[in-house]
Amino acid sequence: MAALSGFLRSKLFSWQPSGLFHSGVRLLAGDKELLVKLRKKTGYSFINCKKALEKFNNDAKQAEIWLHQQAQKEGWNKATKLQGRKTTEGLVGLLQEGNSSVMVEVNCETDFVARNVKFQQLVQQAALCTLRQCRSGEQQQSSYSKGFLPGEEILEMKTDESPLKDVLAMTIGKLGENMLMRRAAWVLASSDMFIGSYMHGALQTDLTSLSHMSFGKYGSLVVCRKTDASSTGNIAELGRRLGQHVVGMNPLSVGSIEDESAGDAETRMMAQPFLLEPSLTVGQYLQPHGVQVLDFVRFECGEETQSSVGTQP
Repeated sequence: MAALSGFLRSKLFSWQPSGLFHSGVRLLAGDKELLVKLRKKTGYSFINCKKALEKFNNDAKQAEIWLHQQAQKEGWNKATKLQGRKTTEGLVGLLQEGNSSVMVEVNCETDFVARNVKFQQLVQQAALCTLRQCRSGEQQQSSYSKGFLPGEEILEMKTDESPLKDVLAMTIGKLGENMLMRRAAWVLASSDMFIGSYMHGALQTDLTSLSHMSFGKYGSLVVCRKTDASSTGNIAELGRRLGQHVVGMNPLSVGSIEDESAGDAETRMMAQPFLLEPSLTVGQYLQPHGVQVLDFVRFECGEETQSSVGTQP
């Protein structure tokens, strides 16, 4: 009897409902795969993604919507708490497409966050929104146009997915620092012109999606026109050199090629000693190149401006 009882016990405890067991394995594998996909698509933590899927019975679409809503809510709460903290660091972002160029400045509290990819993606979104805005009314033009946008106007723009002010709030929520959308500038030039650019203190990024952006602490755009069609040379390099001069010498106006230099105190670009060849003024340097400078824009991260705003819930 003891042997029979042991045999029955071993059979009883070794038996499994094969149908339920295997379907359970498939369900668990499916849950895990769904969880991984949601995590990869949204970037939110596994814990939050798991909570969202459980809340909506594995409905990935509803889970994703809920995650974005929660992140937005938490981001705004965090942004409200951090308001008033100083934002002395950040980045200038530069984006060029053809004869359209924009620069934006976004500030944060530390250089550590400024080097974070999520912060750089925020700067990129601000630049893309500004570019889309300035090109929305683009028409055939015989000259160039230039404009500036304060932070509060940039925040009202929309990315492909959500308002830029929500993107800023969620970035604050994720990185835990106060941030300011400070300003933007844009330049549109006609086909017979070119826009030189330069970024000082440029950051290197490994993300392909950011490869067409330039990030740094100082940036410049220089609007130029070729006055001699027969002149040859590397226009891009010449534009970069002129941009480097604008960043380094900080001129206040273009001036005229006929202006006499006042030396180190000179603020008119054409009369300033050229940064890379101080024995020549900028005007003298440009003469043999057959190029005329029409205008320029210079951004220095953290400099005092009239329009600086942060997020407002």
